[in-house]
Amino acid sequence: MNQPRLSIVVPAYNEERTIGQIMDRLHAACPFAQLIFVDDGSKDQTLAILKQKVRPNDLVLTKPNGGKGSAVRIGYEHAEGTYTVVQDADLEYSPEELPGLLEFAEQGNHASVFGSRRLKKQKQYAHIMMFIGGSMLTWICNILYGTGLTDQPTCYKMVRTDILKTLTLKENDFRFDPELTCMLALKGVKIAEYPVSYHPRTIAEGKKINWKDWFRWVWVFVTLRFRKNA
Repeated sequence: MNQPRLSIVVPAYNEERTIGQIMDRLHAACPFAQLIFVDDGSKDQTLAILKQKVRPNDLVLTKPNGGKGSAVRIGYEHAEGTYTVVQDADLEYSPEELPGLLEFAEQGNHASVFGSRRLKKQKQYAHIMMFIGGSMLTWICNILYGTGLTDQPTCYKMVRTDILKTLTLKENDFRFDPELTCMLALKGVKIAEYPVSYHPRTIAEGKKINWKDWFRWVWVFVTLRFRKNA
C-alpha cells in the first residue's frame, strides 16, 4: 500500500453536536488522507457517532479521559502519512483548507507548516481576551525561541511525520500544543505559515480552553527553553 500524503488526527471529547459534521467534511475534502479519530472518554454520544460514520480505512480509537494532548499523542503513534496534522472536532477550523495547506507544504518542501489565522482578514476571536492572550503567547514564543510566527496557538500544525515521531512529547492536556512548537524550534525545524480561516466559538458553545491554560502554556515555553536536554 502506498504511503498516504497526510494523516489527520481528530481528538474528541463530548463533541456530539459537531463530530458528525467534521467527519462528513473531512471525508469530502480529504478522501486521500488517513483519518485517525481518538475519543478521549466522552460521556455523550461522540463515540457512537464515530462508529456509525467511520469509513473502512479510518481508525477510531478510544481511551479513558486524559486530556487533549494524551489523545493527540495516541493518534500520532498511528500516523502513517508523509505529513500529520490535528483537526479539532469542533467547527472552528475548516477541513476544506487542509488540501491547500498540504500542497503548500509539499511544493515548498517544508518540514512544518502552521495554519495562521492572523494572515487572513476575518473575525479573529469570540472574546477580545482570547485574542490578546493568543497574541501574547505568540510574542513570548518568538522571543524565547527566535521563531517568527504570527499565530503560535493555531490548531493547524502540519509536520512531516518522520520528524514528528522523533519528538519526545509528554504533555497530556492543552500544553501539548506549545510543547510541539518548542520541540520543533529546539530541533532547528523551520516553521512556515499559511493563511487559514477561523470560526471562533464561545465557551457556551463548547470551547474548553480557559485562562488557566494560558499560564500553563507560558510555563511550557519557559521550562523547555531553559531546561537542559529538553
